Order: sequence, then structure tokens, then C-alpha cells
Amino acid sequence: MPAPSLLLLGAGGHDAAPYRESVLASIAAAHAVVLVDIDVPDWARPYLNGHINADLTDMTGTANAVQAFTAGHPVSGVMTYMEHHVVTSAVLARRLGLPASLPEAMTACRDKVLTRRLLDHHRVPSARALEACSAEQAVANATAIGYPVVVKPRSMAGSAGVVRADTPAQVLAAFERASHESVLGLDRYGPRGVLVEEWLEGQEISVETAVLPSGASRILAVTRKEPAPAGTTQEYGHVIDAADPLLHDDNLAYVIRGAVHALNLTCAVLCIEVMLTATGPRIVEVNGRIGGDLLPVLAHHALGIDLAQVAAALATGTPPQMEPNKRAAAGIRFAYPETDGTLERLAFPPGLSALPFVERAVISQTPGARVSAPPHATLSDRLAHWVVTGPSASDCQYLLDEVGDHLDLSLAAPAHAASCTS
Repeated sequence: MPAPSLLLLGAGGHDAAPYRESVLASIAAAHAVVLVDIDVPDWARPYLNGHINADLTDMTGTANAVQAFTAGHPVSGVMTYMEHHVVTSAVLARRLGLPASLPEAMTACRDKVLTRRLLDHHRVPSARALEACSAEQAVANATAIGYPVVVKPRSMAGSAGVVRADTPAQVLAAFERASHESVLGLDRYGPRGVLVEEWLEGQEISVETAVLPSGASRILAVTRKEPAPAGTTQEYGHVIDAADPLLHDDNLAYVIRGAVHALNLTCAVLCIEVMLTATGPRIVEVNGRIGGDLLPVLAHHALGIDLAQVAAALATGTPPQMEPNKRAAAGIRFAYPETDGTLERLAFPPGLSALPFVERAVISQTPGARVSAPPHATLSDRLAHWVVTGPSASDCQYLLDEVGDHLDLSLAAPAHAASCTS
């Protein structure tokens, strides 16, 4: 019999290698990975032991294709690192009798309305939130909650369409944006709708959390998010520090346990976003998969914990290695354009990546690309990102600044043609 296969739902698109390849490589180092997707990107091929051709937007068709595969091949687990497929992954794993959260639990992660209802029901500190089915209702919700508020899509990710609003006029504009904005095709994988939420004041973090089959949760890493400029909710950077005191904070652990219990999650590595407010930690969102933005790379360099392998181990019923074996720090930063326009020049100086503290420095755009500045920027407008390592979070912040100072960037502002009549 061949070695059991770990079924991976989705690898990412053909241009996803900068953010996805390290995760797939890590999983493939410990498991025979078979990709379930309609296409196989070239960058993913070296890490795969097979391919099941299936359209992941078609749950029934995907289930049939997987069932046909399992008739002649042993399968050890089903997993995904993509937001799009967490529900489908749970459905398939449960049908095959493999470890996973209940599909209903992953549905609650994907649906921010359900997340809030469950957190409220179980009295887990969160943000007050009301669903808005119309622009007028959004304004009424904002008035009921109290300004400022956050207006966001019901099932997006990557901060797409998430806007702070301070006035009724801003709520109307934010509702229009949240109603239509999508990122990475996520609009095909979740319910449409808009939430109006309480604005939480404080420092935002994400808590990389392992949930065991028993439902017990364990904090693996704490990610400190860099503050974004006023008026935008885009991610500008993250730092993970093995010496972060929040790793052993009882109040944070209590809130994380409450969120895991409220959503009835098991057998997963989660990225739980939390706001550290004056009244204590409050849940922002619960993501039913490992964190994006190369957080697994940061956790590995800072703590020696491989989040992708922990997730794969939980998906296959294998005891995960969750003990840190490093005591350092690592950080990432993302560059966005300061104005809308056409990119003329974008480069790091030669030899930058050879510096011992630079883990990677990646250019994401090419000259000629039209890009948007925050607050209208999305993930696709990122110009570059870079990862550094150091002995502490403060060292990483200094090094991130230093690398950013060497990014050679030139933008041509968009031309405004004068109107003419004949």
C-alpha cells in the first residue's frame, strides 16, 4: 500500500508563491501531499505527490472526486491553509472519519454574523455588532452602537472592505463599499452581507492558537500588529517575539479559550484576532486556519514552532510538536503606495537579501502597474514585503525601518485630463 496522503484543499494562485510556498513546503516535508483543486500552479508541483482535479466552488463535485480517489488510496487527513476552503475541508474530513472541526464550527468562523452571535451567547468579550441589510439600516445601527463604528463585509478577509466611519455620510459610503468589495475571490465562498460594529480602541494582535481534539486550546505565538495610518485598516506589518509576556497572560488565555469553546472548534490551528482594550482583551475575528502574511515564517524564526506542521499533525491525528525551541524575534512589513498612480520604479538594492538579518525581501509589482493607496488599497496593491530576524521585537522594528529606507520607489500620479467639448 502507498503511504497515506494528506489532502490539501487549494494551494493558492499562480502568483501566490511569495506567501504560500513556504507553508506548502513545510507540510510536504512531513506528509505526502495531494492537492485538491481545479489547477496546479507551477510553484507548487515540487511539493506534491498527486492531484485531484476538482472545482472547489462545487461542494458536491469535490466530494465525489475525493471519494473516488479514496477508493484506491489511503488518506491520512484533510486540511487547508486558505480561508476559502475551511468549511469544505471540515465537511470532507468528517465524511471520511478524519480529525477536523465540525463544519458548523468552520461556518461560524467564515460568517462574522454567526461569530458575533455565538460569542455574545457565551459571554465572550467581543465587539457589539449589528447586521445591516440596507444603507439606511447601517446608519441606524451606527446610531444605536455609537460613533465611531467599523463597517465590514460579512465574510471577507485581508481587511477587504473594512472601514472606520465617524459620521452617517461615512457609514453610507462604507456600506456601499462593503456590499461589493471582494478579495481573492472570497465572495464565492461565503454569505454576502454587511456588519456595523463597535469601534474597539487599543492595540490589535493575533493569537496563533492550536486546538486539540479535546477542544483544549494552547497559545503558540502572539503577533503584534503594526499600527496602520489613520483611515485605513490594511495590515502594515507584524512582529512575533518569543519573550512576549502575552504568551503567558491569564486574561488573554481565558478569552481565547472562551472563543474556541463558543464556536466549538477542535483539531485546528487558528489565527484569532484580538484587541487589547482598556477593559481587557476582546475578540475581533476568529479565522479557522493558520495566519496569512507569512506569520508561520515569523513563528518559526522566533519560536521554532512550525504552525503549518502543527496544523497538518492535528489534521492527521498525529501528536503535534508545539514546544518552542528558539528564543528570538522576527518581523514583516508591507509597503503600500502613498498615492494612487502608475509605478515607474521599484527595487531593493543589490545584495540586500544577503544581509544576515534579512530573511527575505520581495518585490510584488512591476513598473507600469496601476496601484491604489490606502484607504482604498487592497492586498493586490502591496508593493513589496520584507522579513527580518533579531534578538528582540525592538531590534526587529529597527531593522524593518532600515530595510524600508532602502526601497527605491517612484510613482507617477494619475493624469487628470481636462474635459473638452466640440
